[in-house]
Amino acid sequence: MRDISGTPDLGPASRALTSLVHGVGDHQLTAVTPCAGWVVGDLLDHLVGLTVAFRTAAEKGSDRAPGGPGRPALANLDPAWRSVLPAQLDHLVAAWRAPSAWTGETAAGGVVLPAEVMGLVALNEVFMHGWDLARATGQAYDADPQTVEWVHGLVSQQASSEGTPGLFGPSVMVPAEAALLDRVVGLTGRDPAWAAPTVS
Repeated sequence: MRDISGTPDLGPASRALTSLVHGVGDHQLTAVTPCAGWVVGDLLDHLVGLTVAFRTAAEKGSDRAPGGPGRPALANLDPAWRSVLPAQLDHLVAAWRAPSAWTGETAAGGVVLPAEVMGLVALNEVFMHGWDLARATGQAYDADPQTVEWVHGLVSQQASSEGTPGLFGPSVMVPAEAALLDRVVGLTGRDPAWAAPTVS
């Protein structure tokens, strides 16, 4: 087991996601994703919003969405998403590298949590939606092993067969001997074998 003591770093997951963003073509914005009911453009819009929300949480700023964010939509996606999202990911990483980010309590999307838990939720969002984007667009996913273990630590405590409202869908059964990434994917309600439909 890799040593995962210390403070999680959002850098590897953010770099992997940025690489994927650069590989998304305009023709793929309407492609389906592992997130039920979402196309790639919806997922990107969600990522644009969550990078701001979780950076604000790290900085202990005002949670401007007490009722939770609206449904992500391709129609609302920033036309400059290819440059906006990587820049916001950089800001997110920097914000959570400040020791103060992990102390006290903070809020995002109307939910108040201990900051050390919120940081892991932020890491999970970036990491798992990176997996979603990779699968939806047919790209390889550079899953940092230490990040996988950090995320597993969170989802193994929060996931359930009924799902966790606002966080995970009902967990998908994955063999105990499967790779840790596949087990994490299953715990978050995704099928590790999911692949984008082929177009005939």
